[in-house]
Amino acid sequence: MNIKIQTKSGEPIYAQIVRQIKDLMINNTLTKGESLPSIRSLAMELKISVITTKRAYEELEKEGLIYSVPGKGFYVDSVDVQYMEEKKVQGVEEELVQLIEKCKKAGISLEEVKDMVEILWE
Repeated sequence: MNIKIQTKSGEPIYAQIVRQIKDLMINNTLTKGESLPSIRSLAMELKISVITTKRAYEELEKEGLIYSVPGKGFYVDSVDVQYMEEKKVQGVEEELVQLIEKCKKAGISLEEVKDMVEILWE
């Protein structure tokens, strides 16, 4: 599984794993019934704690995206891609609200924000 951990991102490692596994599901790289690496093997591969990997899998299981079979491992459950994409957009919107508030407090105009976005987009 191609998961990249950014230790300096500020995002918890377990959350990075959850986000990237969700992305793999949205892109159909991981499909229903496909097995995931064991908690230990993923932890070894990423050079992180087993507890961190376990927390990521628990989060995914709680959201109904994966399920465990005792003695066998974890598997991808049926994925509602539309729901997951909507959640992703919702998360971006929440971050944008925070950034807009920061801009307003800093006295940056809407036109300046638009200019910044256009420049940074490219």
